[in-house]
Amino acid sequence: MQKTKSFKGKMLDVSVKQVRLPNGYLANLEIVKHPGAVLIVPFLGKNKIIMLRQFRPVINAYIYELPAGTLEKRESPAACARREIIEETGYRSDKFASLGFVFPVPGYSTEKIFIYKAQNLVKTKQLHQKDEVIEIFVFTKRQIQKMLKEGKIIDAKTICGFALCGWFKEEI
Repeated sequence: MQKTKSFKGKMLDVSVKQVRLPNGYLANLEIVKHPGAVLIVPFLGKNKIIMLRQFRPVINAYIYELPAGTLEKRESPAACARREIIEETGYRSDKFASLGFVFPVPGYSTEKIFIYKAQNLVKTKQLHQKDEVIEIFVFTKRQIQKMLKEGKIIDAKTICGFALCGWFKEEI
């Protein structure tokens, strides 16, 4: 196996690696090494969830999504979830439950997103970063179901979060 580093950024490393696949084929892979992330499904009661409308400059668009963030060096996913919910929503939680994890783009990235459900939310001060353009919304289950059906929620990690929290078993 040959590995050539192509780019090392603040958060991501991109490399080209030659690997032999199980069928014997020698493939050249372009790999984005990512530190991992968390996604939080924040419940403000049984029927209400906090969502963000966030500007994503890479796609030059605002999208609806659940709060999420990148793991810092040596930070546990649980600690990242506790930090990110405050930063992005202005709420803290004393009750987190792990729902699992997903690999959002395993064809070219090592990114692993840990998904948590947060309950018992308490209002505090929002501390989002200067490079985050975020609006906070509270939606009911019915509103979110309608937004999904109308294609207004297009963020893959958010859709995975809804699937793993089991909130939509009966109607989606």
